[in-house]
Amino acid sequence: MTPAAYVDTHADDLVDLLRRLVRLPTVNPPGDHYDAITRLLAAELKLAGLVVRRPRVPAALLRRHLPPEQWHHPRWNVLGRLATPGAGRKTVHFNAHYDVVPVSGNWRHGSPFSGAVEDGWIYGRGTSDMKGAIASLLLALRALRATRTKPTVNIEVSFTADEETDSALGAGWVVEHGGIQPDYALVLEGGEGRKIGCGHNGVVWLEVAVQGRAAHGSTPDKGINALEHAARLVLALGDHARTLATRTFTAPDGTVRRPTLNIGGVFSGGPGDKINTVPALARFSIDRRVLPNETAEAAEREVRGFLAAATRALPAPRPRIEVHKVSENHPCFAPPDHPFAAALVSHVARERRCRPAFSCSTGFNDMHFFSHHLGIPTLGYGPGGEDYHAVDERAAIRELLASARIYAGLLTTPWPASP
Repeated sequence: MTPAAYVDTHADDLVDLLRRLVRLPTVNPPGDHYDAITRLLAAELKLAGLVVRRPRVPAALLRRHLPPEQWHHPRWNVLGRLATPGAGRKTVHFNAHYDVVPVSGNWRHGSPFSGAVEDGWIYGRGTSDMKGAIASLLLALRALRATRTKPTVNIEVSFTADEETDSALGAGWVVEHGGIQPDYALVLEGGEGRKIGCGHNGVVWLEVAVQGRAAHGSTPDKGINALEHAARLVLALGDHARTLATRTFTAPDGTVRRPTLNIGGVFSGGPGDKINTVPALARFSIDRRVLPNETAEAAEREVRGFLAAATRALPAPRPRIEVHKVSENHPCFAPPDHPFAAALVSHVARERRCRPAFSCSTGFNDMHFFSHHLGIPTLGYGPGGEDYHAVDERAAIRELLASARIYAGLLTTPWPASP
């Protein structure tokens, strides 16, 4: 039996595994059930024949990266390796995150973590983002062992924490401290169907704090209204957004991207706010999406420079402005002209019966840790799904099986020359 045939005859195993993963509500924040799911994932990799580690992230790093209320939620990452005998074997690293975003709303099958199956779909938080991809990879690895098919490459796997926040204790920790040595990396999202991801936008998240002076609402001239000045800054940032919109990046599939600026996803006042007071504090967030041909550092420098100039233009008496960086993720892009890209193209083309296209995601994922930080060719491909981060998130069983066949093929057939 071939690995592909094994996948086709073990669809029920994939569904069962994914339901077990979904029923562990690994919601981040705060980081629930990480111990349980990483034990399960480690056990599954061992059953597939990999040498497995489950390192716990040191408490000192948790305190550096997490708010105090999350310090009692430990972080683990799961690392697996399968070496293939033979000189000169390349090493392919597969990465997927196991955390999921919080839930809300009324779900079709009651619990957001039911793993209910209906009409060829599996429902539940994490099915499409991205426990479905984990199940597909695990079934592919099971198929190799069950059919005694020798891989043509060395295999590394990481199942990582905290992608839904900033990945510093997940893929970031693995790249820095995990002892991995890949030649190529495949992140199991960022591309699906006939689209293969070869890059993504980055992001810079900032918080702007406008510090004014409180006063009684009947004598507003005695205060400095932080909200009014924040509103002026927000309007001024529209000019910066229009300037950014003149820049472009063209992805390999011909899609034209432009940098964006989203203001006020989070905004707040101060603790002393009341309807009859002059607000002394106003905060708002900035989400600056960074194109693959830009850098996060330059984008942050531009926004800070614009805010400094806009602050100087505010009417007197001016407030004090503080800009804090919340987080950043680097953009990445590498021309898909390497043997790994050719190999993935061949297997996606065989499965999809069409020529795949390379694309760059408008969002960000963990590709940049391997592409930007390790400097290795990195691609993104997975089963995807519907309603990511939304009510009734779901994944199609046919797509989960298709991805499993693609992963198994990628690991077990000789690679073609570069495209």
